[in-house]
Amino acid sequence: MKQNDEQNQENVLFVGIDLGTSRSAISASNGKREWIESYVGWPKDFIAEQVIGKPVLFGEEALQHRLSLDLCRPLERGIIKEGIESSERAVKEIIRHLIDLAKSEPGKQIHAVVGVPSDSLKVNKLAIRRAVAEHVQALMVVTEPFAIAYGMNLLNNALVIDIGAGTTDFCIMHGTIPSEEDQKTIFTAGDYIDEQLFNYLIEKYPNSRFNKNMVRQFKEKFSFVRTLDEDIRVELPVDGKPVMHDIKNEVRRACESILPALVDTTTEMIARFDPEFQMKIKNNIVMAGGGSLIRGIDEYLQDALKEYGACKVTRVKDPLFAGSDGALKLATDMPAKYWEKL
Repeated sequence: MKQNDEQNQENVLFVGIDLGTSRSAISASNGKREWIESYVGWPKDFIAEQVIGKPVLFGEEALQHRLSLDLCRPLERGIIKEGIESSERAVKEIIRHLIDLAKSEPGKQIHAVVGVPSDSLKVNKLAIRRAVAEHVQALMVVTEPFAIAYGMNLLNNALVIDIGAGTTDFCIMHGTIPSEEDQKTIFTAGDYIDEQLFNYLIEKYPNSRFNKNMVRQFKEKFSFVRTLDEDIRVELPVDGKPVMHDIKNEVRRACESILPALVDTTTEMIARFDPEFQMKIKNNIVMAGGGSLIRGIDEYLQDALKEYGACKVTRVKDPLFAGSDGALKLATDMPAKYWEKL
């Protein structure tokens, strides 16, 4: 029987997919790891088709050609936009593209564990299943923080905080598969910071020209909380002329706008857990997702929680692939009875 299982596994490519609001990644059992920005674009007209030369573009390439495309970012606040046909179509395209990037050998079955934001799992499970069904033969959908926890072997007495673009997801691990009560989602995350920074810059520099994509890039390059020794200056056009702008204070204010909800929700998650184990949870808090790259955010949270006793906050080493790597580990370890055959 064991020999049959091993032979069956030889005909399977296991993949872990992190389907994120801003970025999506895949890790495969053949060693491939790839990621894309979660954007899909289709040419607007026949001129665009001639200029683009492809039926569909993904990620950064789609952003670069966005003026010629019907551009879609299908997840909003971690959820597939309801009632918008292009959103489900775009999720299907992202899944197909990621699996293509994994370069499976012909004839192999694909068994996928897909990590999604917690609220997406509750609201969009059927839509996700439809998006994946055309491309894989077995499926399990899990929350992103659970996939991260599994990949890091944080199976007991740990709190994972995954700060993505659309949502910040909290998940307490206590030796079992986490239930809904062990998880919570809030919407102060990367997109919220972008919105705040955009408004602060409009307020300070009303005559300068910039868009939200530029603001997002400023955040990803310069984000910090508390203090920073270096200046932050960027070039923006004013009446068509490039002019240097100081944006350090606005970047700090925007990044710090997510801190009150982050601290309050972390405290709430710990407080409602079994009191005998709260100290262990406080000493094993792990931050993940793109938001964990904000300089100083881990020290801030650790200091903010000190009034409740000693605690330790760390960050994952590879936020881009922590979710997909964890989903892949789950896929390769998971007993057959947990797979949904498609």
